[in-house]
Amino acid sequence: MYHPFRKTVFLWVAFLLTAYLVEREELRAAEPDEKKVVPTTVDLDTTGLVPLNKEETVYIDRKGNRLLVRSKVVLRRGLLEMLCCLKDTKEHESILVTTARSYIVHGGLLALGVEPGRPVRYYPKFVPADGPKVKINVIWTDENGKQQKSDSQEWIRYVVDRYYYEVVDPYPKGLVLPDNGEGDLRYDTFSKELFWFGHMSKKKRDELKKLSANEKYQQAIDKFYKESQPRVMDTGYIFTGSRFVEDEETKKQIYLAEDGCLICVANMPTAMVDVGIESSSQGTDNLLFEPFTERIPPLGTEVIIEIIPVKEPAAEESKNTPEEKNAEGE
Repeated sequence: MYHPFRKTVFLWVAFLLTAYLVEREELRAAEPDEKKVVPTTVDLDTTGLVPLNKEETVYIDRKGNRLLVRSKVVLRRGLLEMLCCLKDTKEHESILVTTARSYIVHGGLLALGVEPGRPVRYYPKFVPADGPKVKINVIWTDENGKQQKSDSQEWIRYVVDRYYYEVVDPYPKGLVLPDNGEGDLRYDTFSKELFWFGHMSKKKRDELKKLSANEKYQQAIDKFYKESQPRVMDTGYIFTGSRFVEDEETKKQIYLAEDGCLICVANMPTAMVDVGIESSSQGTDNLLFEPFTERIPPLGTEVIIEIIPVKEPAAEESKNTPEEKNAEGE
């Protein structure tokens, strides 16, 4: 059945996508040609380090209580499911790639005394990922030959160019949405949702808030403004440990993280390391994160991933004397 609203939405989406692609191409043209940039390598001091595989792509540093994994930059723009994947798996959705095997990294964390939790489960109902925290840093050499080190979260930001939704029901009395060709704020009469696409400036927020004093409308605009600002990923990582299954024919145990899911930023049922929040991997429209392009070195740059177990503060013990404790129990 033909519905004029759907046609309007279709044309609006087409307009936004066209504008978005044009803007992306302009930004791409303004950036340095990556082919002219020579990727750098890392001069890793292996003193005190023990390689965990013959390729020497994973090292354990017992004294420093850390693992080091060799990798390379393979993605600087796009939507992310991972910080690091295995070779020939998820390079189109991962900033880094390594030739190491997931079970080697898993074993290294076990050797550091870290016990895995459990990965996310989607069926029959959603159960979030759980596990001990790990800090992940990235080490590389810049174009001037100077070694750099950063928290890996600084290389990842929340996606800005997406849709933001909020239920506003009933429709605010007297509200007339702007029809000035921008097509950025719309209301869906079927879902009763107000929705917005992309970054919202402070000026635009203030303009839109003047259109109605309705409380739900005001809250929706404030939410769109807050969530559409460029933000560094503010959640840490947890060692979920993926899981093992038995091969029906060989009866051997298969480690599922060998599918490529080494360090994820979108919840994966096979993830070895995941983020500690709900971060959907169900459809590209739902992915939360993208590379912080300006902070990531050129494609091909060697990067050492440093994984450090996070020691949780011990529960504070009662300072009461044994006699006082006994008295409390009486």
